[in-house]
Amino acid sequence: MWSGNRGRNSDGSPNKIDAHVGKRLRLRRAMLGFSQEQLGAVAGLSFQQIQKYERGTNRISASRLWDFSQILRVPISFFYAEMTDDVAAGSPRMLGGAEREPSFSQRRDDPMLREETLLLINALERITDEDVRASFVQMIKALGK
Repeated sequence: MWSGNRGRNSDGSPNKIDAHVGKRLRLRRAMLGFSQEQLGAVAGLSFQQIQKYERGTNRISASRLWDFSQILRVPISFFYAEMTDDVAAGSPRMLGGAEREPSFSQRRDDPMLREETLLLINALERITDEDVRASFVQMIKALGK
């Protein structure tokens, strides 16, 4: 149950949506090979603050989420992708009895929001040899047919 206390649940635990956004922050940071210290340095934060964001202990403000999307090179919708109905039910609006509206940014069928797509793109970007990269792309295309 929502307590109205800065998004925390009545038992004091972090809101499930804040925790989900934090997990997605941790996922993308790890995909890029950034440590918490490195991300904090670029964002002007301590690694402890990054830890709190990643755990959902502290909520990420809209302006800070924008900064993270720019630093980590993902759309803001990335942080909400793959959110389950159970997590979405943690919204204060939902806890108040409203029904969930479908959102294009939360479509699970969008390949650009899937974790494996981002992992694949990240791996592809790290291939420095253009011929190897082109061969890899051709292989993936052939497997997809």
